[in-house]
Amino acid sequence: MGVWEVFRQDRKGQPFEHAGSVVAPDEGLAEVYARELYSRRQESEALWLVAREAIRALEPVPAEFDLSYRRVDGYSLRLQLREARERAGARQD
Repeated sequence: MGVWEVFRQDRKGQPFEHAGSVVAPDEGLAEVYARELYSRRQESEALWLVAREAIRALEPVPAEFDLSYRRVDGYSLRLQLREARERAGARQD
């Protein structure tokens, strides 16, 4: 028995989203289960079926690729403000 991950697309042009998993002895039966569970009522435009063992986890991003300073919401100053208040002896609320 294998575990298969199912990804579905609601409408053309939209991204695929993880819909769930199916357990089946082979790919053919996994496809039947996926179609039955995730597109029986034509609620999905397209399905992707991926064997769970084919999915690999990526290592965390190394610090040299940390681009958090490019965040669109600006710099987070909360920590710097807290440290400055502590140094100045001000009390936090």
